[in-house]
Amino acid sequence: MEQGTAGSSRNTEQSIISEELIAEGKWVKLEKTTYRDPTGKTRTWETVKRTTRKGQSADGVAIIPVLQRTLHYECIILVKQFRPPMGGYCLEFPAGLIDDNESPEAAALRELEEETGYKGDVAECSPAVCMDPGLSNCTAHIVTVTINGDDAENVRPKPKPGDGGTSSHPGG
Repeated sequence: MEQGTAGSSRNTEQSIISEELIAEGKWVKLEKTTYRDPTGKTRTWETVKRTTRKGQSADGVAIIPVLQRTLHYECIILVKQFRPPMGGYCLEFPAGLIDDNESPEAAALRELEEETGYKGDVAECSPAVCMDPGLSNCTAHIVTVTINGDDAENVRPKPKPGDGGTSSHPGG
C-alpha cells in the first residue's frame, strides 16, 4: 500500500476554494469551507472562526501561572469554570481574549487577576499557536507568569471578574 508523502508526486497543492457563511454570533461564526485535498479532490469542512480578531497577533492568551512561595513547592494554578459546550465544569488554565490595542502580556496579567485574583510577572510569551485547528482558526499566545505568593497582595487573592464574569465568552 503506497502512502503519499510531502515529496510524493501524488500530492497537489492544498488550497481553500471557497468559504460560505452558515451562521454568525457575537463571538464566533460557522462557515462551510470548500478546499482541495492533497490528491486534488474537492472536499468540504465545517469551520468555526472568531469574529473578534482585529489585527492582533492572536485571538487570546492561555496563562500558565506558577505560584512560588518560600519553603513550598512551586504550584500551577488552574481555574474551574462551567463550559456550556461541555455541559459541565472544566479545570483549565486561566485564559481570555486579547482586547483591542492590548499586548498578549498585558492581556495575560489582566485575565490572571480577573480569574484568580493573583498578580504576577510575565516570564515568557510564546508565538501565536493554533488551539484546535481541526475545528477552528482560534489562536493564542501561551504566557508563563510567575506569582510571588509571599507578596501581601497574593496571600488571599480574590477573583475580579470583568464584564459578565470569568466565562462571559468562549475561550475566556
